[in-house]
Amino acid sequence: MERLLPLTKEIDSMQNELDLGSGELKKLMETIKKAYVLVLKLKDDDVWFFEKSKYAREIEDINKDMTKFCDITLQVLQYRNQLKLLNLGGNVVDMVYGLGKKIDGLSVPVPVFKDLCSVPKLNKAPVGFAWPLMELKKRLLDDAVVNLVVSAPPGCGKTTLATQLCHDADVKGHFKHILFNVVSSTPNFKVIVQNLLQHNGYYPPHTFDNDSQATVGLWTLLEKLREAGPILLVLDDVWRGAELLLQKFRINLPDYKILVTSRFDFPSFGYKYHLEPLGDGDARALLIQWASRPNNTSDKEYELLLQKIVKRCNGFPIVIEVVGVSLNGQTLTTWKGQVESWSQGETVLDIPSQPTVLECLQPSFNALVPNLKECFLDMGSFLEDQKIRASVIIDIWMELYGKSSSILCKKYLEDLASQNLLKLVPLGNETEDGFYNEFLVTQHDILRELAIRQSELEAILERKRLNLEIREDTFPDWCLKGPVVNASLLSISTDDLFSSNWVEIDCPSVEVLVLHLSSSDYALPSFIAGMRKLKVLTITNHGFYPARLSNFSCLSLLPNLKRIRLEKVSVTLLDMPQLKLRSLKKLSLVMCSFGDVFYDCEDIDVSKSLPSLQEIDIDYCYDLDELPYWVCEVVSLKTLSITNCNKLTVLSEAIGNLSKLEVLRVSSCINLSELPETTDKLSNLRFLDISHCLGLRKLPLKIGKLQKLKRISMRKCWRCELPDSVRDLEDLEVKCEEETRSMLWERLMPKMRNLIVHEEETEHNLNLLQMF
Repeated sequence: MERLLPLTKEIDSMQNELDLGSGELKKLMETIKKAYVLVLKLKDDDVWFFEKSKYAREIEDINKDMTKFCDITLQVLQYRNQLKLLNLGGNVVDMVYGLGKKIDGLSVPVPVFKDLCSVPKLNKAPVGFAWPLMELKKRLLDDAVVNLVVSAPPGCGKTTLATQLCHDADVKGHFKHILFNVVSSTPNFKVIVQNLLQHNGYYPPHTFDNDSQATVGLWTLLEKLREAGPILLVLDDVWRGAELLLQKFRINLPDYKILVTSRFDFPSFGYKYHLEPLGDGDARALLIQWASRPNNTSDKEYELLLQKIVKRCNGFPIVIEVVGVSLNGQTLTTWKGQVESWSQGETVLDIPSQPTVLECLQPSFNALVPNLKECFLDMGSFLEDQKIRASVIIDIWMELYGKSSSILCKKYLEDLASQNLLKLVPLGNETEDGFYNEFLVTQHDILRELAIRQSELEAILERKRLNLEIREDTFPDWCLKGPVVNASLLSISTDDLFSSNWVEIDCPSVEVLVLHLSSSDYALPSFIAGMRKLKVLTITNHGFYPARLSNFSCLSLLPNLKRIRLEKVSVTLLDMPQLKLRSLKKLSLVMCSFGDVFYDCEDIDVSKSLPSLQEIDIDYCYDLDELPYWVCEVVSLKTLSITNCNKLTVLSEAIGNLSKLEVLRVSSCINLSELPETTDKLSNLRFLDISHCLGLRKLPLKIGKLQKLKRISMRKCWRCELPDSVRDLEDLEVKCEEETRSMLWERLMPKMRNLIVHEEETEHNLNLLQMF
């Protein structure tokens, strides 16, 4: 009764709203209320026994009344409502749209705005879309594909590609009706349907009363058009938040397909095609199409200018067009001056055009929700064309925005990627436990400039994010006055000629410091010692060889420093325990070079100097042949990841001291031959990753003692010997490829009833080449 009464009220209300009759369910609702009151009485323990038998008879009568109503009256009402809806559909066609309206005695549709939903004309032959056109046409003409989404950043040519597709001879020959409608950021379903009706020659009403009427109108129109042949509906420039709108167009009719173009991904709607920026060859051809060659220019000089301009435009058709138009008919001096201005830091965002590049990109930023706007702006702190590990950005966001979950920060990355404001590139199989080194983040230079432009709307010293670029030893003028910087995120980049002669800058509010360096020797600025709020320090060397770092003592005793990441640096002088960073939670060392001093810290009580350290991540450190002794003294450690370290042959027996360790990852260490027997002392270990340890021959004999171990990842470990004690591991999940499964685990499956083996194909991922 508790479920039926509100449902009945809702049905009665809907009937009234759709003019299908009201009050017809009143008798049923009264019966339900009567039953509800009766049941409440029977629940009362004070009801006498003889009264209960009387109430039972009343319940039988109520059941009969309800059954009679549902079997007879409700069926008749339902049939009546169906007829009314069919009549409404007929009225929509015959009365509202003007079908059957007589002109000169003939029953024909009335032509109104016949070009309202026509495919746009192509003023110039598109350049660079031959391959995307072929791929998209293949999908569109595939009977198994009903809905397609073409997504890309703004200015990549989505509308141009869709328009070219609609003009293709094969597409026009297949679809008898091609309807093209621009949706934009403020869509109105009723208006779009009205446009479709008018385009096809039918009088629409002044306005539909509701979306239900518009749906009936759309369905009726499509049914009518389908008599002549297949239909293609193009919804151009669909914005985020239009998922419900798209579903209204998703009508199950044969020979009816929808093509959507959008800056955003709609993964649940249909097949997704991501349009990439133009390659250099196509970009060059497009630039030549828009800009005539300046007079008195040698072939060599002209080619050099073209190369520089193409590189600067980075494959964005809108940028190439704007730059090309601005240079068309101009002198050689103007061409050279434009290229020179870019080297001085000017952007292409404000080149005069209608519209400007900035006006094209700005709506994508404006459409972001507040937290994603902040995350997008942070991306301006990294360099052009930089390939960023996802873990770097996630570390920053976790501390900068107080997020305790790395999964939430990963979702922010995915949200920005779904809106084509950055690119998230997987490097291998999906990993577990918040390990995000297997993802690269890249961003188009134009989008990076958009992020920087938004941050520059405030005065330099008042900005929340500040980028400081130092060329040779030349600092911006504002740095020479001993300024107080109020930024919370400070990014400093230096070139290979920088001599580490720093000026003093007061940065009391900085929480995240991002250092980009290119020189072989680099001294950290002493003013870091004054960053009492500093939480994250990331140092990335963009030079070819590891850079030698000095003045590391400036980090000593920083009270809030929680995360340090060093990439491609030589840390011979680094002795982490001596810094006494009592708040440090995570240390990441990537492509670093180590020296002997790294191991010499036996006189330090590591548990007191690094009492909060919970995670150590060592990746692609080629000269690491053994684990530093002090690492095994960090009793607070919960995650230890050593990956892609080819010289690593053994782990210290002292690893057994890490009683709080939950995750041990030693993947892709191809010369690691065994895990120490003391591994069985890791009583809190729940995840072990030994994937691609090709030289691993055995696991600890007493691994079965690790009762909290629930998951093992061991792709390409079929040579490894499993000890008998592995059978004591209850509820174990194993991830491996077919060979490891058949040679190691298949024989154990009958004996380990709760064993789950996930067989995964080994990925040969060419994305790995993008790392270097």
